Amino acid sequence: MIKKIVIATSGASGVNLGLKTLELLPRTIEKHFIMSENSKTVLSKEMHITQHSNDNIGASIASGSFGVDAMIIAPCSMNTLAKIACGISDNLITRCAAVMIKEQKKLILAPREMPFSAIALGNMHKLASLGIIIAPPVMAYYSEQQTLDSMENFIIGKWFDLLGIDNSLYKRWE
Repeated sequence: MIKKIVIATSGASGVNLGLKTLELLPRTIEKHFIMSENSKTVLSKEMHITQHSNDNIGASIASGSFGVDAMIIAPCSMNTLAKIACGISDNLITRCAAVMIKEQKKLILAPREMPFSAIALGNMHKLASLGIIIAPPVMAYYSEQQTLDSMENFIIGKWFDLLGIDNSLYKRWE
């Protein structure tokens, strides 16, 4: 059961998916949010919102003893993905991801850029072989989304399913 979660956004288009994921999480889950500097730039262009810094490497969530149960990086830039794959922990997002890996906690990465290069696919393969969940924001047609909001709900609902978080955000396969 998920009690504490970290939601992070890195500098890829789709920052609103991370924010919406944060908003849709049940109130019973303790939430922590990290936004990279590049993510702030993307967000300012996409949604005109300012958020917190990614420089606080000493934050409570940067320690395994704090007890975070899961982390979602949505969107996950190829830069952040590569850093995580190589074990680079130079900011709070990558440090929290490293903690998730060493503590064997659920980590979902939502790479948003496409097409994926061979390097990006290699990094994803490396991480998937460690048990990290690679779940790009890809919609399915069976749930009959008609709006951007319903498409986002489908994607977030699938991420919640991966974490065992009950939701009714999308129409399920019949």
